[in-house]
Amino acid sequence: MFASSTKLRLPTPDEALPGRSEAMRVAAKHLVLDAPLTPPFPPGTEHLLVGMGCFWGAERLFWKLAGVHTTAVGYAAGLTRNPSYREVCTGRTGHNEVVLVVYDPRTLPLEALLRAFWEGHDPTQGMRQGNDVGTQYRSGLYLHSPEQRAVAEASRDAYQARLSAAGLGPITTEILPQPTLYYAEDDHQQYLAKNPGGYCGLGGTGVSCAVGALVSR
Repeated sequence: MFASSTKLRLPTPDEALPGRSEAMRVAAKHLVLDAPLTPPFPPGTEHLLVGMGCFWGAERLFWKLAGVHTTAVGYAAGLTRNPSYREVCTGRTGHNEVVLVVYDPRTLPLEALLRAFWEGHDPTQGMRQGNDVGTQYRSGLYLHSPEQRAVAEASRDAYQARLSAAGLGPITTEILPQPTLYYAEDDHQQYLAKNPGGYCGLGGTGVSCAVGALVSR
């Protein structure tokens, strides 16, 4: 058995659950933004995946930003095909809880999205966010182009300088080429719009990030 104590490390391929070939079905439209959750997305938009703890609160953070076309939650950067939420919670899929953010860079530059990312959680905690413990809660940025990655790494380095000045530790965020996104079950999509009083574990360090300006809807 994959003991609970090992949920702080990623599983090996031999330990990973097998998953399934069928993809998760999700609603056709975003409950708040009334835009499709799945591609194709409008010409001129860009996208990225972010992991910053429980994906319920993280998704709400981004759908409130002007310039965001749509958001969706799912699982990425693991081993299991088309995992379920219950499987991800075992720690035996290797996946992170992530948010897909599709945005118009003419209205909302990548730097502004990264500012929301860095300030919206604590990127120094390793395999956890606050009381949420496990590999699925790790901090992660998953980029679809070398240009995105260069901007992300520059923002990480700038934010690390501010964190260090505030006496906080090193950033543990993984920055990787964008992996396959497996959409989460429909009840997790826009969860806090469906359940306004639901759990949100999102919380930052209190240290501001110097890059990008944020505009809320």
